[in-house]
Amino acid sequence: MKAQGFFRWRAAYLFAAAAVYMVDQASKAWAVQRLKAGEVVRVFDGLLHFSYAENTGIAFGQLQEGGAFGRWMLAALAALAVTGLLLYFFRTTRTDDRLLGALALLLAGVAGNLTDRIRLGYVVDFIDVFIGSYQWPTFNVADAAICTGAALLALDLILEGRREAREAKAASSVGEAEPPRRGA
Repeated sequence: MKAQGFFRWRAAYLFAAAAVYMVDQASKAWAVQRLKAGEVVRVFDGLLHFSYAENTGIAFGQLQEGGAFGRWMLAALAALAVTGLLLYFFRTTRTDDRLLGALALLLAGVAGNLTDRIRLGYVVDFIDVFIGSYQWPTFNVADAAICTGAALLALDLILEGRREAREAKAASSVGEAEPPRRGA
């Protein structure tokens, strides 16, 4: 029965990942239909706008000049990332929400951008965020999921490292507190 609960819990996270993936793909379809002609939708003027952009590179528009080779190389790397995430997702013995949530977000985001790259040859970006006069690079729902998942994963590494250090310190102090035993 324990194995059934193990897979049921992970299935819930995979369902959440699929939902984020579908929101990403639906929002990109909306952006192509509504914004590709050059329209800008100002949700909160000066703070949040939607405008169409095509990103043939990676995060923040890096590696834009890769051509067909770059497209398929980035697609292959993303496919490997999806495979690695799925393997880790099912092989880890941990069941905490922070780790599984991070993996689900990463999986949804990488798969969403991979779908664009294979289908279109580029990733559709459309979300513009402004902080004062600074404009954050245009992104999409998949990018937001990847960044959030990566932040959760980094937080998990920090917190797990601290927990392990506390446990090691507690174990060593318990060992020091016991008087040495003498042979009988």
